[in-house]
Amino acid sequence: MAGKKKAKAEDEASPTAERIAVSPNDEQEKVACNPMPVKRDKFNEAAVIPYGCSIDSIYQAMNEFLGFIGFINAHLNTKGIQRFESMLMPASFSSMVGEFLITTIPKYCPTLAKNQYHNGHPDLLLKGRYPAESVQHGTEGIEIKASRYSRGWQGHNAEECWLMVIVFTSNRPADTAQNVPPLPFRFKSVFLGRLTLADWSFSGRSSQSRRTITASVTKTGFEKMTANWIYRDEG
Repeated sequence: MAGKKKAKAEDEASPTAERIAVSPNDEQEKVACNPMPVKRDKFNEAAVIPYGCSIDSIYQAMNEFLGFIGFINAHLNTKGIQRFESMLMPASFSSMVGEFLITTIPKYCPTLAKNQYHNGHPDLLLKGRYPAESVQHGTEGIEIKASRYSRGWQGHNAEECWLMVIVFTSNRPADTAQNVPPLPFRFKSVFLGRLTLADWSFSGRSSQSRRTITASVTKTGFEKMTANWIYRDEG
């Protein structure tokens, strides 16, 4: 779900979404190249995390992403180029955030492995459960999604799975024209829940529409996930 072809075009412009902007050579833009740190005291020690994954594993992976995006953006700024999040299509950037964490969490959690099957489900597998850490549709693992939205999460398939949603805020390419001041990338929250098929609603499309068919997390799924929050720094 963390993008790939399962990504929702959910990060396209929304009237309720947070917006932030860019202007490569000013002082605000230089400051915005430095992402906001993850706050260790904002993690929920009571959160239920399966398969031997821990808060520290997630914390370390989030920090590694901040080091990555900070390094990239600082270098881009020296060349007078917009920050990464300001040049990529919103859904592409969300996919990149998710893919980075899918790759990095197993670095700090020896019981999980990245699913090596192209577009396989789930994204993170219980290590050793499937041959060559590869399965098209598995039952043991965690699906990862990165999103700018704090609710209304979508994917292309309704699946019974552990779903982790990592919510962040960042610039979008459209922000430049809207004159919204630049702000740094920030992780806002992480939610995790074991969803069943009943926690998804399926949305088709009309014969005239070219919109990708999607499944949405329902109110019951949302409540499961937010009740088991892992990280919250939404102020």
